[in-house]
Amino acid sequence: MTKLTALLDWYSQISPQTLPQLGQFYAIDARFKDPFNDVQGVVAIEAIFSHMFATTDKPRFIIAERLEQGQQAFITWTFEFNLQGKPYQIIGGSHLVFNANGYVTLHRDYWDAAEELLQKLPLIGAPIRWLRRRFKCQHSAHLSHDSNPQDHAG
Repeated sequence: MTKLTALLDWYSQISPQTLPQLGQFYAIDARFKDPFNDVQGVVAIEAIFSHMFATTDKPRFIIAERLEQGQQAFITWTFEFNLQGKPYQIIGGSHLVFNANGYVTLHRDYWDAAEELLQKLPLIGAPIRWLRRRFKCQHSAHLSHDSNPQDHAG
């Protein structure tokens, strides 16, 4: 089993009880960055996941795809959780960089906080949805994904 496979298995089964195993996968000075956090060190990364378990109900990661090249990997995933009794899903991806010993030195999560989370929340969701509608190109609704721009040239 590769380090990446072991790491993804760990994420698939992450729980408060498995958090102390984080150091088996991350370098002591690893950096973790997502739309809300930018921390360095195993202790700080573990604190982010502890906070996740303290503030959400039934959080879990569903790993979808993975691409590996040399000392790097890119993973797509779905994060499911409940917040105040309401289910949420965040779809995103993670860029992972490994050192020569197979430990993660960089974990960078990419996901759209506005679309995937904030616009779904009461109070702040309405203004975010309004902004998204305001800045959306109205002409894009008339073009399909399959159309060739040169087909529309006159």
